[in-house]
Amino acid sequence: MLSEYIQNALLETKYKMLEDGTWFAEIPGFEGVWANGKTVEECRKELIEVLEEWLILKLKDGDPIPEVKGAKIEIREVAIA
Repeated sequence: MLSEYIQNALLETKYKMLEDGTWFAEIPGFEGVWANGKTVEECRKELIEVLEEWLILKLKDGDPIPEVKGAKIEIREVAIA
């Protein structure tokens, strides 16, 4: 579930080469999730880490998490008998 969600979110990533030759990436709809790296791959790896940390914080705070291409992450309360 989590891996599928992250992969779907990464499909939405927008990459841009900056004037200094480094790469910038962000995922639209994921405020504050962005990364910068010397190469596209370095930038992508950092973006994955940032996204994972962002998701953990959202879950911890109980904030809503956007649906991406049909993938959802939800916390549901379950009654324990």
